[in-house]
Amino acid sequence: MGYAALGAAPPAAAAPDAMRGEAIYARCQACHALSFDRVGPRHCGLLGRPAGSVPDYGYSAALKRSAIVWDEKSLDRFLAAPMKAVPGTSMTYAGIPDRQERADLIAYLRQVDQTPACRDSAPSAR
Repeated sequence: MGYAALGAAPPAAAAPDAMRGEAIYARCQACHALSFDRVGPRHCGLLGRPAGSVPDYGYSAALKRSAIVWDEKSLDRFLAAPMKAVPGTSMTYAGIPDRQERADLIAYLRQVDQTPACRDSAPSAR
């Protein structure tokens, strides 16, 4: 029986939680780091950055051509299924199917970007 049949609204999604996002980010650390490039590019400064634009990182041609500027919406879509969002990307991770986990991860990336670890690694700080 659906929520409408019960006369109730579906449960509201929880607000994004950066602390939960930090735990989810542990999965990303197999390939990424916040302030330096690994197999994948750094994540400090991600939100607001054009895709494929970290200097000296070897992005796929598909990501460079994507014209994506990372914001909550574009990052949510990419994290859900990277290879579907940008066919030809070299990020072969299957994605994060859970919408709440993606929201929490994005909240963490936004929050951590304001920390000294990210601010001190900005190109202008070097």
